[in-house]
Amino acid sequence: MPEPRCRLFPSSGGVPNNPSLPVLIYSRVLRADPTDIETHIGANGWDCRWRNGIFDYHHFHSTAHETLAIARGSARVLLGGEDGEVFDLAAGDVLVLPAGTGHKRLAASRDLLVIGAYPPGQDYEIERPDESRLHAALQTIAGVALPAADPVGGAAGALTRLWMR
Repeated sequence: MPEPRCRLFPSSGGVPNNPSLPVLIYSRVLRADPTDIETHIGANGWDCRWRNGIFDYHHFHSTAHETLAIARGSARVLLGGEDGEVFDLAAGDVLVLPAGTGHKRLAASRDLLVIGAYPPGQDYEIERPDESRLHAALQTIAGVALPAADPVGGAAGALTRLWMR
C-alpha cells in the first residue's frame, strides 16, 4: 500500500483544522469507478454517504472525520483555510480529513464526482469559519473518536499508525 503525503495545518481565519492529526493525501490509489471505491472504502469500515462534489466555500466538520475519494474528473482544492495549501486531485485520489480540517473547491472539471465517507457513528455538520467559535470547535474536535481503520488500507493502513494520539 502506498504511503500518503501528510499535512498538518494550524488554525486559519476561523477554520480550526486539527491540531494533532495530519491530513492524509493518497495519490491514484483506487480504481476510478464509483462502485469500486464505495466497496473498497466500505470494506475498510467507513460509511460512504454521498456522491457529489466539493463546496466552493471554506467549510469543515468538527464532529466527524471525512474521506473524499475522487471517483471521476479532477479538482483543485484548498485545504487548511485561507493560509492553507492547494492540492490538485484526480480520479483515484483520496483525502482523509481529520475533524476540523477546512476544505474548499477552487476549480473542478465538469465531470467531477466525489465519494464522501465517514467512520461509523460519526455525523457531520457543515460549519463555516468563525473566529468567535474557534475555541468551542477545537474542544469538539478533541472529542471525536479515532476511526478503527484507514479507508484505503484498512486496519493495517497508514491512518492507524499516523493518527495515534
